[in-house]
Amino acid sequence: MGNYKPVLCMVMLQGLYAGLALFTKAALMRGMSPRVFMVYRQIVATLLLAPLVSLSRWKKPNKVSLGLKGFALIFLNALIGLEKVNVGSLRGIAKIIGTIMCIGGAIVMGLVKGPTLLNSPQSSSSSSIAPQNLLLGCLFLFICCCCWSFWIIMQVPISTICPDHSYTTLWMCFLATIQSAIFAVSIDHTKSEAWLLTSHLEIGSCIYAGIVASLSFTLQTWCVSQRGPVFSAIFNPLATVITTIIATSFLHEELYIGSLIGGFTVIIGLYVVLWGKAKETNKVQETLKNHQRPTVELIIVDDSSDKIIHR
Repeated sequence: MGNYKPVLCMVMLQGLYAGLALFTKAALMRGMSPRVFMVYRQIVATLLLAPLVSLSRWKKPNKVSLGLKGFALIFLNALIGLEKVNVGSLRGIAKIIGTIMCIGGAIVMGLVKGPTLLNSPQSSSSSSIAPQNLLLGCLFLFICCCCWSFWIIMQVPISTICPDHSYTTLWMCFLATIQSAIFAVSIDHTKSEAWLLTSHLEIGSCIYAGIVASLSFTLQTWCVSQRGPVFSAIFNPLATVITTIIATSFLHEELYIGSLIGGFTVIIGLYVVLWGKAKETNKVQETLKNHQRPTVELIIVDDSSDKIIHR
């Protein structure tokens, strides 16, 4: 069961991310400022983690050293030898093909529509997006994906130096609160009403987003320390599939043939990658067992010369 914990954890995280996307969309469509939303999200996450981290470190104190030199060396080592792929083996080919299928399926779900299968659109006003806004949004999403990938890679040296994942998550949320607050105030300083939460949906969305932030960053860091960054990152397209299912079933959003094909491609690709990772893990465990076989040392005492011979 222990081998399946990272998998179950990542699937649960993608479900939380799907709910976060839907709640965020609902709150922003009500007119809530996205910058204010991020500030409240980080504040809730910090307030939730602070007492838990303080209690855990009071019960079990440990020394944490974030030396810059040691961090840099471990980070470079993780960046260079992050994921080894043997293209000559079946498991290596499976990891490559599965990764391409996951990424390609997510792209198909986002960009390819095709005929509508369920929930025909009631009006076309909600889907009218200016081309410049669409291009700018795609650019921001690309930058976000790059930053997210860099963050996942950084968890390898951080987990090595500081194994307390909740402690590092607390500091990250606290610093993110300061940064997002400065950014929001600099832009929305003339809109004092933007900071007021006027509905239960806005309040609930901020609280849910803070809970997801505190849980997801901690669990994501733990999964990276257990299985590596590639294992954690490969589950991200699954959130798109879950979001599409929930939005189609409960929010009556349109389901296109492109979304269906892309969703199936993501699921199949994820299964192929996990199969390759499982085969690779079994191979490593077998190699370690072979190297850890006990050796017997034979000691012979030569009475005539008083020498001890080791064999």
